[in-house]
Amino acid sequence: MTVEPWFVLLVVAISPFALLGISYNRFVVQVASTNATWANIDTQLQRRHDLIPNLVRTVAGYAAHERDTFEAVTAARTRAIAAIPTDVSVDQQARAEDALTQGLTSLLAVTEGYPPLKSDRNFRDLQRQLVETEDRIAASRRLYNLEVAAYERRRRSLPSNLVANAFGFDERRLFEIQDAAAAHAVEVGF
Repeated sequence: MTVEPWFVLLVVAISPFALLGISYNRFVVQVASTNATWANIDTQLQRRHDLIPNLVRTVAGYAAHERDTFEAVTAARTRAIAAIPTDVSVDQQARAEDALTQGLTSLLAVTEGYPPLKSDRNFRDLQRQLVETEDRIAASRRLYNLEVAAYERRRRSLPSNLVANAFGFDERRLFEIQDAAAAHAVEVGF
């Protein structure tokens, strides 16, 4: 069986376009996957933001003279919520969340001086939910960072970088914790 020369030329002519299409589609899939993992982070951050007012109110009932701590946590929560819109960079949102984690750490440190508060069932439940949420945030952040790392490796490697540049697949930033105190989930002691 002989292969027609026109068929070979056709295959050679079409191959680059097929490879281009495959590479483009892989980028589309990676962007969608990265966006989905970012949405998971957003969901967990929203859960965290929703827990904070209840935690602050509960602690405030026992430690009314710790007003500065409560106000700092509330302000940090407000800044973190403001950092959620899509026009805010990942770095800006990470910094806002760092500040919120610092505030929560301070708030929970205040509770150490109030044994009746630590035995309050509502407070213990809020602490448990907060710890679970912090763990979920950390897991979601790890998954997001893995997705971004794979995307960035591909975006910067030949020949994929040619497709990325031609079609505007932009750089994605990792969601990194920069504050050493915020690098660990909020610890809760009973």
